[in-house]
Amino acid sequence: MRVLALLSAAALLSAAALAPARAESLRIESRDAFVSLVKERSLTRFGVSLNVLPDGRITGRAFGQPVQGAWSWKSGFFCRTLQFGTQDLGDNCQVVEKRGEALRFTADQGKGDYADLRLR
Repeated sequence: MRVLALLSAAALLSAAALAPARAESLRIESRDAFVSLVKERSLTRFGVSLNVLPDGRITGRAFGQPVQGAWSWKSGFFCRTLQFGTQDLGDNCQVVEKRGEALRFTADQGKGDYADLRLR
């Protein structure tokens, strides 16, 4: 019985060691902190590559379509307008968090859907 308990405990510890580590989340609070992360880097995820430029422009491609827009920093939020191909995605202010080597953008001032984009 004791051997079974030890094996169960060892299996549990091994599974915990193999589980992916959760990246700590750090909310980006200022324009300067945000620019220091994205300057001269791309934001990517499957089918998407974007450049968020310090001068307030957003450029890139998503699933073969051009992406363009503008951004500013307002009251602790990343606020953007975005055009994807011929579709206007409109204005949205988002919470930005650094999570490992990715940034998480959460729409609607942190109350909506989110997208994780890797910093490259």
